[in-house]
Amino acid sequence: MEAILVSACLRGVPCRFDGRHKASSDIEEAVAGRDVVSFCPEVAGGLSTPRRPAELVGGDGHDVLDGTARVVEDTGRDVTAEFVDGARRALAAAQHAGATEALLMPRSPSCGRGEVYDGSFGGELVPGDGVTAALLERNGIAVRPAPGV
Repeated sequence: MEAILVSACLRGVPCRFDGRHKASSDIEEAVAGRDVVSFCPEVAGGLSTPRRPAELVGGDGHDVLDGTARVVEDTGRDVTAEFVDGARRALAAAQHAGATEALLMPRSPSCGRGEVYDGSFGGELVPGDGVTAALLERNGIAVRPAPGV
């Protein structure tokens, strides 16, 4: 059975920053018949649930991996190291399972694919990828945002 890495919050695990999840029937349909590896990179990187909202500042996840952008909480606390560590752990889990695809939480500073929040905490979106999405892509894992979220 083909494996797919899926954001744990999309599978009903209450691990989002606000302590909630985003499970839906759309997600279940999208992963039907696959060996699902549920994973939350933010929790794996050592952050608590619930936690302060965080956004990418100075670029997207690719820039974070290149050392030219950061991930910061709305209080100004830098959580870049936790996000990068969680991304590395997500990659390891995907590789261990043989996953070639990931279905991730849209707009997240970890899992966002194609658009993320702009770092102002004002709800504005900009083109880009989260840290985990960027690392997975760089390692040949196809990343797509979850449908209907």
